Amino acid sequence: MKQNNIKKGICLIPLLGILICLGYIFAASRDVVYSDYIRLVNSYLPDVWNPEKFFVADVLTRIPVNYLERIINVTFFGYSTMFDMVLGVLCHGGAAVILALYCRERKVGWGWYLLLMAVFFSLNKWEMLTNGTGWCHFLAFAGFYFHYLLLDRALCRRQRGERETKGERLGMMLLPWVITLGMAGPYCVSYSAVLLLSYGICFLLEVQRDRRRLSGYFIYGLQVLIPFGLYLVSNSFAVEDHAGATGRGIGEVLRGTPLFFPKFLIKSLSSMVVGEEVMMDSLTRLDAGMALCYLSGLLVAAAYLTALWMQVRERLYERSLLPLMLIFAGGLNHLLVLGARWIFENSDYGMSSRYALQYQAGILGIILTFSLFFQARRRAGMIKAAAVFISLVILAGNGYTTYKEFQKAPYRKEYGYRVEAAALRYEEIPDKELEDLFQYHHGPETIRRALGILKEQKWNIYGGER
Repeated sequence: MKQNNIKKGICLIPLLGILICLGYIFAASRDVVYSDYIRLVNSYLPDVWNPEKFFVADVLTRIPVNYLERIINVTFFGYSTMFDMVLGVLCHGGAAVILALYCRERKVGWGWYLLLMAVFFSLNKWEMLTNGTGWCHFLAFAGFYFHYLLLDRALCRRQRGERETKGERLGMMLLPWVITLGMAGPYCVSYSAVLLLSYGICFLLEVQRDRRRLSGYFIYGLQVLIPFGLYLVSNSFAVEDHAGATGRGIGEVLRGTPLFFPKFLIKSLSSMVVGEEVMMDSLTRLDAGMALCYLSGLLVAAAYLTALWMQVRERLYERSLLPLMLIFAGGLNHLLVLGARWIFENSDYGMSSRYALQYQAGILGIILTFSLFFQARRRAGMIKAAAVFISLVILAGNGYTTYKEFQKAPYRKEYGYRVEAAALRYEEIPDKELEDLFQYHHGPETIRRALGILKEQKWNIYGGER
């Protein structure tokens, strides 16, 4: 891939990605409450200004920025799920701009940059895009990437014998407080871990140069640990309801199905090539069992190992730390999803589209590592060929997933029409049908109560002509 520097029109690609995602959500969804929204309506509506609903012990697990957004949504948009979805796409686009700025600063070639953006805006995240409750997760990842970019810039300055700017210092001091306590929710676990690992690497690099600067990394690390500790305290008060969990212990699962955990991980890795629904449809048509899924997962595992080898072999982290931070983030998220979801004992669970945003960080880091390696090495033909092959497979898989999702968009929208029609006559629909249709299996009375609140306030589909 030719390494022409990215200079002009850098934000045009993220803008195009935003437009594609907006086109998809308008083609695939309706402005109607279902799924996670049922819980939110029952918990926080109609009185969104009530301080008693904010000042609770587990407030940090509820992602405080949601309270402000909910007030705006109710006040100006009559509790529109479409408003949430559009906000999520805009936040996603903001994260893409941050990565685009990094690519310009690091003189990433156009080929690698376009590959990065194609993967970034892949519709393997369709479930997050069409469920507006996830808008804050897109915002959180934009915050993560911005912090990673600041750290990368600061380390590069120190490598040149300079000090980081006042803005960079202030950002690295304040961002963990804002992101961890305000918008990250449970995603702060990987965010905090990545930062601490990165500061540890910076510390080791600085030991070889100027020991007088080491205290700065301790201070930055402390700004990560304190808000993360506050989050853990708040999380200890949370009450979780895992509907569908088998209740068996980890030892019992390991004895009964010793390959469950490797299968879970490999399948979750495969979802970064082809999305879950598209993969399952393809396997059914090919009548190939799960062979293609496992092969895709092993390819992504090989991509991780190849990128890590490149990082160590060429010491790429000394030139730029951000790609390695993204690799750390992706790998940790695979492990965290496994740690949180093994209780359902379904190895397909980790392939869900709802986790693609978390896993994606690792693929972005791999692509950027390949780009840096191509800049650093003129030879190493075999390893470069392997990197190109892996990149093309990932591009093809994500492209195919996006294509198939646009094909499915009308059917997803048709489902939205069915939910809307059911919401208008929710009192007369049988319990089981109501739970299945609204994808909320915590009792039909909770669904009717949530829809009753919206109907009484004349919000969402009850606000006038549709």
